[in-house]
Amino acid sequence: MKKAFGPLLILTAAMFACAPFLIAAAPYEATMGLVQKIFYFHVPSWFAMFTGVFVCGIYSAIYLFRGTPAADRVAFASAEIAVVFGLMGLVTGPLWGRKSWGVWWQWDAHLTMALLVELIFIGYLLVRKYGGPGSEKLGAGVAIFGMANVPFVYVSANIWRTVHPPTSVVPTLKPVMAGPFWFCVSAFMLLFALLLMLRLRLENQRAALDALYLEEE
Repeated sequence: MKKAFGPLLILTAAMFACAPFLIAAAPYEATMGLVQKIFYFHVPSWFAMFTGVFVCGIYSAIYLFRGTPAADRVAFASAEIAVVFGLMGLVTGPLWGRKSWGVWWQWDAHLTMALLVELIFIGYLLVRKYGGPGSEKLGAGVAIFGMANVPFVYVSANIWRTVHPPTSVVPTLKPVMAGPFWFCVSAFMLLFALLLMLRLRLENQRAALDALYLEEE
């Protein structure tokens, strides 16, 4: 992991440096114009957020059923990163929506459920921070519940009438837009992997320090 971190960091930095040029070269969307280019950061941030949610939920389930402390550390580290990327999505979304829809926020099914998932994982972090003894298992249950909501967020824009574009938008992108979009998705996913590696290393060091304190006692 340590050997891969340096090259991965350089690659991620290079991709984020190149991304603005690719986005600038992509054509404007016919109805939204320039503001549509927020799409290249808004959607990838949700890709990274939901990846973090699934990592947290899966490893929380492993911790609940097997009691593996290492799995719990992965879940906790991933939850923090998921919340950060979710915040990015919730900030860039209204910036896009204000220009496209005329409102900063619309309480439709898709937007509300995305906000709900973000709040669930903020709640997870609060439980882990202030829950006291047994908060690891309680937090794991919260994480699994939050992960179970993600599919509903995805399909809600297709099932209910919503101001948010349906999920069919991404598969139907023209190649001149799809190329920059998937490049940005890859950059965000690499950034997620880097942050998870760093945050997990911190958790492992903290666990090792706690073990030393227990030995001294």
